[in-house]
Amino acid sequence: MTAFHWGFANSLLAISCLYFAKWLLRTLLGQHLRRKSATRKSLILARVKNEESQSQFGGRESPKSSDDGEWEKIEASAAGSAANGGQGDHEWEGVVGFFHPFCNAGGGGERVLWAAIKATQQRWPKAICAVYTGDRDVTKDEILERVQNRFNIHLHPPTVVLLYLSTRRYVLSTTFPRFTLLGQSLGSLILAYDAFTILVPDIFIDTMGYTFTLAFSKLLFPSIPTAAYVHYPTISTDMLGSLDADSEDGKGLNAGAGKGIKGLVKRKYWHLFAWLYGQVGGDVDVVMTNSSWTQEHIQNLWGPNRIRRKKTSAVEVVFPPVAVRELERAIEINEESEGKRKRVLLCIAQFRPEKNHSMLLRAFALMRQSNNSLMEDAKLVLIGSVRDSDDATRVYDLRLLAHELKIRDQVEFVTDASWPSILDYLRRSWVGVNGMWNEHFGIGVVEYQAAGLISVVNDSGGPKLDIVVDVDGKPTGFYASTVVEYAARFAEALLMAPDEVLAMRGRARTSAMRFTEEEFVVRWGEQMEKLVGLVGVQR
Repeated sequence: MTAFHWGFANSLLAISCLYFAKWLLRTLLGQHLRRKSATRKSLILARVKNEESQSQFGGRESPKSSDDGEWEKIEASAAGSAANGGQGDHEWEGVVGFFHPFCNAGGGGERVLWAAIKATQQRWPKAICAVYTGDRDVTKDEILERVQNRFNIHLHPPTVVLLYLSTRRYVLSTTFPRFTLLGQSLGSLILAYDAFTILVPDIFIDTMGYTFTLAFSKLLFPSIPTAAYVHYPTISTDMLGSLDADSEDGKGLNAGAGKGIKGLVKRKYWHLFAWLYGQVGGDVDVVMTNSSWTQEHIQNLWGPNRIRRKKTSAVEVVFPPVAVRELERAIEINEESEGKRKRVLLCIAQFRPEKNHSMLLRAFALMRQSNNSLMEDAKLVLIGSVRDSDDATRVYDLRLLAHELKIRDQVEFVTDASWPSILDYLRRSWVGVNGMWNEHFGIGVVEYQAAGLISVVNDSGGPKLDIVVDVDGKPTGFYASTVVEYAARFAEALLMAPDEVLAMRGRARTSAMRFTEEEFVVRWGEQMEKLVGLVGVQR
């Protein structure tokens, strides 16, 4: 045989081995996991039925709130015809698996998760919403109570099932100090295997960004529809571009990291990971993104492979739900309410490195160096959830930084605030602040606008493209990128004339009306319909 024929034969053998390995995983491991979880699925269905009976006869049930009235209106408009989820689809009673290992974190991603479950419950009341979580130290009752307190979302407990994972450590960044992106992505496969040994769902949805788990699901269970709600692409062209940026210009944690031999290796690694990310993303049946910025990047990364694999569902923007109506009812915007506001700059964001709290502290300190007397009573309030000891350490370091900058008495830290407490801060604050570069969306920014705060946000990502946009040709807030720019915009927002302030607050609220819970439920329902329609159809 010639060298060509040998090469061709070897390539054919390699391809055959790959397909055989795929078939082996699918038929042996996939079928084994289905059989293993069948008994547990029966037990879960029996438990749900028992809890339903108890709730109907005076047992546990989530207390109603004024917010539930809005959800009931949404349900009435969402259900009905077959085209929008009525009749047969409304009676669908399968298991929807939500992969969200940090479901108790209390951030914007968790608001989306629980709102999606609420919408699913009301559209398909017989469906079971199973959440795969690593929060093993809290009970379902405790988690649902926190969901009520933090997000004012009231769920129907019987059809919410928590499935506790024991391998969450494999997706922690601390587990992979080097090659973190790849390590966490491969670690998520261990977590997914852990999930499927507990229960194989009828629909599998990743709501936290672990796309590799969806490809793993499709490999083992090709007939199970998959969906991704993408808050932020794991890697993006902007991230690759940030390697060449100056480390002082605020473009993420890796700004300027592309220099030298180490930078070259990082660049090659990121390009390789971007290719791999595009491969696994191309297998997802239904893709939702939280903003037009995220949509553009996901289309660029996943689009070519989705086309090749004949995925017909377009990548759709489904804006996260925000309690806009409740904020409108709770917070007035008029001349009288202006007298109740203080010169407070409010930041609502989880205490994570990428939220860039340190830059906001430095900008606030710089602003206070001006001789304007109106700045003397200004305060900066940082509100955020603390997920673990790393976050707690980060808050401690930020307190030390505030002390070093001589603004300790003008900065307030509020951790794990309840929704009523957040409402109170929104009601009496002046400016809403966002410091993250390329924030995927920015639920907190929408809350600022709905509450009538003057927003000062990063000149990038969702806050710039989707939220703080002009209304009737006039601005609804300010953009900034550097410490100096933030300090200048803070001062500009605090020193606006009273009539200009009131007018901008009104425009901001008008802008926020695009992000209501009603709109989210409609959009989520449209995508869920596609998934329900695929159940039992794919092979």
